[in-house]
Order: sequence, then structure tokens, then C-alpha cells
Amino acid sequence: MKGKSKKELLKSIKNPYVGREYRIKSVSPEVTFIGHKGDTIQPDFAEVSIEMIPFDKVIELKSLKIYMQHFRDQMMSYERLINTIYDDMLVVYKPIYLKVTMKTNPRGGIYSELTMELK
Repeated sequence: MKGKSKKELLKSIKNPYVGREYRIKSVSPEVTFIGHKGDTIQPDFAEVSIEMIPFDKVIELKSLKIYMQHFRDQMMSYERLINTIYDDMLVVYKPIYLKVTMKTNPRGGIYSELTMELK
């Protein structure tokens, strides 16, 4: 599977405090995926941080771990990965606020940081 979402892996828990705004931050420190590098297929590594103010659902963390692991064998760019994660979080959890940040490990002495935010 190349660059495809598996949002059905994401599970939720009922928010016990609907109507109260609080921020949740979950960090996946070792997300791996196959980067676009021409003829060489090498894994890229990134830290993905998800911040949200939930509405009626919160992230079930075990499912988030499994969801992040499913990218391991997928070939995709940094930009496609962050957009896929962001879109899936919006669809599944429908948060009041969402921010996804991805910090890549250095490749050739350069690292990238991408951020998407719902305001």
C-alpha cells in the first residue's frame, strides 16, 4: 500500500468532559515511512506530535500507536504524511482544535519540521 490512509485503525474514547476545553498532546517519537529518494528506498524517521482540544471523542492511545506503525512500509513524502495524519484526525475525532507537527530526523545534514493547524 503506497501513501494510503488507514483511518479505520483509529479508535476513540468518549470525552468525559464535553463542554470543557482542555488540550491533549500525544507524541509518537519514532514514526517510520519510506521516503521518496529516487532509485534508493530508505526509511525516513520522524517525531509526530498531535495536539487537540476534543469535542466528544478522545484518542485511544493503543490505536494511535498501531495507526502510526502502519506507515512503516508506505512510500510517501513528508508533505503527504502530515496531510494524511491531519485529515484522518479531523475525520475521526472532529476536534475543536487540532495541531499536527512532524519533525524529521536529519537526512544529508538537514531536518524538516512541518506543522498543520486548525484554528
